[in-house]
Amino acid sequence: MRSAILRRRALPAAAITLSSALVLAACGGGVDAPTSSSDTGSGDKAASGESIIKAAVAYDTDNYDPSNTTSALALAANWHTMEGLTELDPATREAYPALAGALAEQVDDLTWEATLRDGAKYSDGTDVTTDDVVNAFERTMEGFYAPFLSFIDKVEKKDEKTVVITTKFPFSLVNERISLVKVFPKDASEADLKSKPVGSGPYKMTEAIKSKSVDFAKNEYYNGSRPAGADKMHWDIQVDDTPRVTSMTTGTVEAMESVPAINESQLKDASVQVESVQGFGLPFVMFNTKKAPFDDPRVRQAVLYGIDSQQLIDNVLAGNAKPATSFLQESHPNYHQASNVYSYDPEKAKALLAEAGVSDLHFTLNTTDHPWIKQLGPIIKDNLAKAGITVDTIDAQASGSMYSNVTDVDDPQFDVVVAPGDPSVFGNDPDLLMSWWYGDNAWTQKRSQWKDSEGYTKLHDLMEQAVRASGQEQQDLWNQCFDLISEEVPIYPLFHRSVTTAWNPDKLSGFKPIALTGMSFLDVTPQ
Repeated sequence: MRSAILRRRALPAAAITLSSALVLAACGGGVDAPTSSSDTGSGDKAASGESIIKAAVAYDTDNYDPSNTTSALALAANWHTMEGLTELDPATREAYPALAGALAEQVDDLTWEATLRDGAKYSDGTDVTTDDVVNAFERTMEGFYAPFLSFIDKVEKKDEKTVVITTKFPFSLVNERISLVKVFPKDASEADLKSKPVGSGPYKMTEAIKSKSVDFAKNEYYNGSRPAGADKMHWDIQVDDTPRVTSMTTGTVEAMESVPAINESQLKDASVQVESVQGFGLPFVMFNTKKAPFDDPRVRQAVLYGIDSQQLIDNVLAGNAKPATSFLQESHPNYHQASNVYSYDPEKAKALLAEAGVSDLHFTLNTTDHPWIKQLGPIIKDNLAKAGITVDTIDAQASGSMYSNVTDVDDPQFDVVVAPGDPSVFGNDPDLLMSWWYGDNAWTQKRSQWKDSEGYTKLHDLMEQAVRASGQEQQDLWNQCFDLISEEVPIYPLFHRSVTTAWNPDKLSGFKPIALTGMSFLDVTPQ
């Protein structure tokens, strides 16, 4: 029995590659983009005297379409301009009612109802309708997010205020998962959604997509629980670290994301607050589980015991991460220490290889070319040498090239891959996070080639039981999943990264750093 979440609609390899190159690349870099500085005045007032929040963001995009975007920048922008029936708070990751007046209510095992809040309008002044909601679900369920919503059988209009969500089986995470679906006018064109979507959130985009900045204004029609705290927002797109840091230290902006470790002291000296928040984002080790000797879990375990994650963290990330002790990070509400914790132990690695009958293990290590991932490679090579394991070559390529040329080919012959990932930008529940790498999709079908193994089948059986359960029973089942993954390790984290953000507390009230790529200015006001 396979997971009911992803078994019906496997995630296309193209979609996985796209997310790896765009969203997951946000863990460690991106393509260069032109830099700019705000032309709306200094301090917290625009030239017109209106209040304004100014920020420097680290990623660019060419697609804001809420039904299919995988861009880190677009996702953050849409937190402010779009609404789902429910939303996940960017800081707490807890579900709360947004476009709906209350969380969706369970009617029976397979039926949930959600009612629009009274007077909900888009930023153009038109009413939000249940027809819009049904259309948004239908369009979103046909695109990139389809696997995360495949528990839904249908969404129907009950009346002018209420929609009915029917699930294919009992599913305990409805309110968390439907936050993926942002509602927009039914007649919105694909071009409009891509360049300047109209939503019902506290802010609205004031200009179509640009390469240098994103501009917002208060949505005067918003009547929800999180109104805009400023008249305007201006986000400078500064992919390169240097101009972003300069913007922050000179006061051109009040907040910046993706603070480089080497600039933290410089920012603090400029009376800027810098804080790192532990997140799920990680570098993973992926094995070709169909290729000997990596078809033996003991060999995969040996490689992990032969890598000193703490040294990687100290040398490359200035300590802003924690070694993995489970699939989830220790700060996650559903964390459970796994049965196998891969603390650095070269002797144990040697013993596992001997037990597996493997001697003279050597292989090519493929990585993406994110700067911090590339820096991990030589350290990993030196670590493994102490365990008697030889890395012959380290082959670093751009994400798209590495996946298309190395892993996503017919009969892939790669050995081991190290790359970054963070699907927590889409949701925080354990089922979604596990389904990303271990679901019936490109990661198991083509990349790790773990699909249909005994461990895969057992994991999917546990995952299907877990999403139907609740409370401690659900947690116990997830704990079994985490233990099983730590034993099978087809793909496994080395460590979980912290996300570092800087802001001026004298200029912004209510700002909270988050564990995700992007910044949230919900409930934030300029001072």
